[in-house]
Amino acid sequence: MNQNITDNIIKTGENILPKDGEALFFPAFFSTEESDRLFKSLLSNIVWEQYRIRFFGKMQAQPRLSAFHGDSGITYTYSGKKLFAEPWNQDLLEIKERIESVSKVKFSGVLLNLYRNGKDSIGWHSDAEKEHGANHFIGSVSFGASRTFMLRHREDKELVVKTELAHGSYLLMKGATQLNWQH
Repeated sequence: MNQNITDNIIKTGENILPKDGEALFFPAFFSTEESDRLFKSLLSNIVWEQYRIRFFGKMQAQPRLSAFHGDSGITYTYSGKKLFAEPWNQDLLEIKERIESVSKVKFSGVLLNLYRNGKDSIGWHSDAEKEHGANHFIGSVSFGASRTFMLRHREDKELVVKTELAHGSYLLMKGATQLNWQH
């Protein structure tokens, strides 16, 4: 397949998508010291689970560990799995407050994902659950090893944008991104 892949060298907070959405990238949002501290604490203090989700009609274990935290009483449903929010802890509140300050939006919950090695991954998808409505915000903070994050346009599947999510980086997807792009 001959994909049109765009490697982005961008400025902080610049939109990495060429059309039909906004994905603002902040490569060094948290300092190395903050990132090291938060990563170590989250690894130790979050109860990580391997959720079972519906995939092509069958319940299967996800190839990553996850946890869902948020405001009291909120739920999140995806791929046949309904999650009930665990309370925010101090680390998550610190991260939440920091990203809200630049995002100009209030986040009510966070799905934490732990990719244990280079084999943990998830296929192309959009976070377009009906409960979020259209044009919602998704803030993604990365800690630990760098990984390549790719976005593929839903209609023009040859259009792929890739960005390296480094330790302490922040990616804010908003607008029509989840309607028009998969990641």
